[in-house]
Amino acid sequence: MYSWPVLKRYDSAHLRRVALPIGGIGTGTVSLGGRGDLRDWELMNRPAKGFIPRGAAAPFFALNLQLPGGPVTRALEGPLDLDDYEGAWGSEAANHGLPRFAQAEFAAAYPFGQVFLSDPALPVTVTLQAFNPLIPANADDSGLPVAALRFVLTNRSDQPLTASVCGTLPNFIGMDGTLTQRNFSNQPVVVGADGNRNLYRESGDLCGIYMKSERVNPEHEAWGTLALTTARAEGVTYRTSWNRKAGGWGSDLLGFWDDFESDGRLDEIEHGGEDMPMGSLAAQVELAPGETRAIPFLLTWHFPNRPSWTPSQPPVDGVCAPGDRVTNYYTSQFVDAWDAARRIAPRLEALEAETLRFVEAFCRSDLPEAVKEAALFNLSTLRTQTCFRASGGRLYAWEGCGDQGGCCHGSCTHVWNYEQATAFLFGELSMSLRYVEFALCTGEDGLMSFRAGLPEERSRGWVAAAADGQMGCIMKLHRDWQLSGDEAALRKFWPNAKKALAFCWVKGGWDADHDGVMEGCQHNTMDVEYYGPNPQMQGWYLGALRAAEEMARHLGEADFAAECRALFEQGRAWMDAHLFNGEYYQHEVRPIPNMADIYPGLLIGMGSLNLADPDFQLGPGCLIDQLVGQYMSHVCGLGYLHDPARVQTTLRSIRKYNRRVGFTDHFNCMRSFVLGDESALLMAAYPRERPRNPFSYFSEVMTGFEYTAAVGMLYEGMNAEGLESIADIRARYDGRKRSPFDEAECGHHYARAMASWAAVLALSGFHYSAVTGRMEFKRQEGTFFWSTGYAYGTVCITRQGKEWQADLQVLGGQVEVKELALV
Repeated sequence: MYSWPVLKRYDSAHLRRVALPIGGIGTGTVSLGGRGDLRDWELMNRPAKGFIPRGAAAPFFALNLQLPGGPVTRALEGPLDLDDYEGAWGSEAANHGLPRFAQAEFAAAYPFGQVFLSDPALPVTVTLQAFNPLIPANADDSGLPVAALRFVLTNRSDQPLTASVCGTLPNFIGMDGTLTQRNFSNQPVVVGADGNRNLYRESGDLCGIYMKSERVNPEHEAWGTLALTTARAEGVTYRTSWNRKAGGWGSDLLGFWDDFESDGRLDEIEHGGEDMPMGSLAAQVELAPGETRAIPFLLTWHFPNRPSWTPSQPPVDGVCAPGDRVTNYYTSQFVDAWDAARRIAPRLEALEAETLRFVEAFCRSDLPEAVKEAALFNLSTLRTQTCFRASGGRLYAWEGCGDQGGCCHGSCTHVWNYEQATAFLFGELSMSLRYVEFALCTGEDGLMSFRAGLPEERSRGWVAAAADGQMGCIMKLHRDWQLSGDEAALRKFWPNAKKALAFCWVKGGWDADHDGVMEGCQHNTMDVEYYGPNPQMQGWYLGALRAAEEMARHLGEADFAAECRALFEQGRAWMDAHLFNGEYYQHEVRPIPNMADIYPGLLIGMGSLNLADPDFQLGPGCLIDQLVGQYMSHVCGLGYLHDPARVQTTLRSIRKYNRRVGFTDHFNCMRSFVLGDESALLMAAYPRERPRNPFSYFSEVMTGFEYTAAVGMLYEGMNAEGLESIADIRARYDGRKRSPFDEAECGHHYARAMASWAAVLALSGFHYSAVTGRMEFKRQEGTFFWSTGYAYGTVCITRQGKEWQADLQVLGGQVEVKELALV
């Protein structure tokens, strides 16, 4: 039995919004709620926020104690929140009528979540431990369709006790949580419900309930299998149905409860033809006085039919047209949910140990708590329905998740540019994104579709380019090549990467006059087009020129490297001379009145309708991520793109003008991700003058951009300022107001928030090149976590007098280090 690390604790006042996603990369998840409930059942190829399947009851676990004064049974959950009390017919909370524990607290060090349950009236305390393996440099073992739950029981009394834990799950195959699957009384219904069946199975030490459907169309996105299992060979009883054919009115739940409470065991009954047959699995143990024992359960799933996000036609009754279905990679690794349980269970102890090795090493790092929390907790996004792996194993992703559908398809380049977690933890997955960008989405003219279609033959179905997205991909190719040392991948992608950069210079393009300055029509991550030179696009362009210079030189293309260098120097000088206003860099708006002067695919149609006097421009604003190119350049080890003194001045101006303490008096014409007395960095401030109609998000706050600015400050030694902004973010995601595991932007679990990982790089000074074998850290005492995407470990840096020493440990994967430097 393992003692798990704790990075953050949440008391009873901060449990309402806690929802820790449990599931693998690309598998979907179910979330562990702050009070111990299971919510947001997002297993069937789409988001399902707020969805809890309900048959005769919703999913729950219960504890039974056989006590001298009579049996006692409690749901293994803490008290309901007061907001759950009221409803037209009383409380509408799942399982609202079940007895439960009086007190609950939550603790997390992702992917580990723990709920501590206690009750003065009970002689037993319970810790619910839940996780899914998360192992850097091992995407497959971090992509298993399982929620591992362990109930740790401690007998606080001086008498022996008989204790049972029972897990209950309705067979909701066919019901993915969408609003279309509800009947006239707004209750969920199952597609082909009366064919759902539960079976009891055993495989070696594993036993449990296998759930299947004989009526749901096997091509439906919600078709698949479920399994609830335990590895306990003794003391296990079960029910594959609750239906007593007694006419409803709560009789099914009553019959189950009476059966379990009587002796802590279950008696099987004949299947009664329920729409969603309830499956229950109980395990019983004896507890000596003061003894602690654990009862493990596994929830596994297998739902293969993911619909394309660019279908040729809408699905009919949940079934995609031929060619519009994408098979999930994880389902190609297992036959069904039972096979997943059977094969994962024997490995679970080792997988837990490997996950612990990673999390403990990370938590021991001498980094501020808010930085570790932001970096670690946002990794949960990789496991949600934001991300999936197609049949070949390549990673694809939405920008984020709506409540019932993905938000903004296509592994959007201009959003995924910001995040750093994937590259530094799962290099194989990051390189698969480069394959999509350069091998599939880049045309002969160099235009890269910034949203990839699916299946792969539709990758360039939407021929549209984003200036920041395309330039950022060139920088990411450099980063991933350096981290991997993969010469073959570089040579494979380089011809199209070179085209993607040269695309800037086409007639009607971003830098049509080939002077190192972006002046053209620039669609970007603000979902509009900028016209004229601006710091955001120019920074990405300068970074791409530097990255291309380094890659070209490595490949022996000296002339192209020299061309990139010359353009970089020219563009850098021009930007410092013309866009810097003494405090920060601003946008010089240059309209392009004639649409014919804009290269096809650059004008997306989401921006201004009047090209002669365009709306939605940054103009003289102080933009939060105006130094995003510099942020990425530091991560890539490409040096300064701008005058270092002006970089620092700009960051101080962002801090001065964009940070607000309290938002009660702030006007925001768009979405509100910050309210009341919270603190944050605004997307843009206008200390001098404001355009009549600035770019759409100027009055908003979004965490991914905040992290970008904060990390920029950390790289410049402005630690107090950068750390305060990171702490501001995490204070908003405190469990009471918002989930600590769901930083939203355009949808839940937004990819850009994984820019938080870059704070780990900035504070430790970590940089690694597999090409040269050089690894470097900042010259400072302490223990720091490092990862390359292919290996991870720690470094302990000490000083004795004038002598510095670094002890490097590799905890997983393989890395070649020829030179270890402290800089």
